[in-house]
Amino acid sequence: MAEAPSHKPTIVLIHGLWMTPLSWEDWITHYRNKGYKVLAPGWPGIDERTPTEVRADPRPLANKTITDVVDHYETIIRDLPTPPIIIGHSFGGLFTQILLSRGLGCAGVGISPAPPAGILSLPLSTLRATFPVLRNPLHFSSTVQVSVNQFHYCFGNHLSQVESNALYDRYAIPSVARVLWQGALGGLSKSGPAHVEFDKSTRAPLLLISGTNDHVVTQSTVEKEFAMYDKGPAVVELKVFEGRTHGIINQERWEEVADFALQFCERHLGK
Repeated sequence: MAEAPSHKPTIVLIHGLWMTPLSWEDWITHYRNKGYKVLAPGWPGIDERTPTEVRADPRPLANKTITDVVDHYETIIRDLPTPPIIIGHSFGGLFTQILLSRGLGCAGVGISPAPPAGILSLPLSTLRATFPVLRNPLHFSSTVQVSVNQFHYCFGNHLSQVESNALYDRYAIPSVARVLWQGALGGLSKSGPAHVEFDKSTRAPLLLISGTNDHVVTQSTVEKEFAMYDKGPAVVELKVFEGRTHGIINQERWEEVADFALQFCERHLGK
């Protein structure tokens, strides 16, 4: 495929917990077919390894922090010739907000984004989804794999168990327990590694996307995130997709989400 025209910004895709860049495989092709250069780097410790390779040896992921991961993406972004569009899912959506708060990116999209510091939102479905990690503080410095049943509840509740198991086999890896603990405890304070400058006047335009059937980051949680930006002058919008779960980026009709996200960015960038 020919190189993307220089006037189009690069798109940087950031995955979430229990996933690798492979979860973006359809989005990468979709955006490249629209003429964009697309990067989907893995978290430090995942890097370019496949899910099978990560499952075989998750130790390089252990004890990574939110700051470690965000700094990793900042280095990648600062090496680009122009500010990119940043799109993140789940914790990747939180990292997108932090990166924009640092003054990076020309536009950003947080899809089912984990909440920044100072937003305390732990609905029962979120507690159930994160229980495999949070139930044991001794896992704080390690990695934790979810079972196929837990994955079905978190990512595949729009699918049958058999269909969800196929996604599990393709995408699921052990999670970084410390990152999830930092995110959960971040709701108790407005400072810390998940801090976002909500009223930053020079922040790039931001879109937050939620699904009505998300068990992990509920619609109400994303609405609380959106409300925190009300005091700031920079552009922030919210879009709720009916029937979408936390597996939204791989769920049937994912193209609608991908196109809506890109159209938001293009609209605000004058493309």
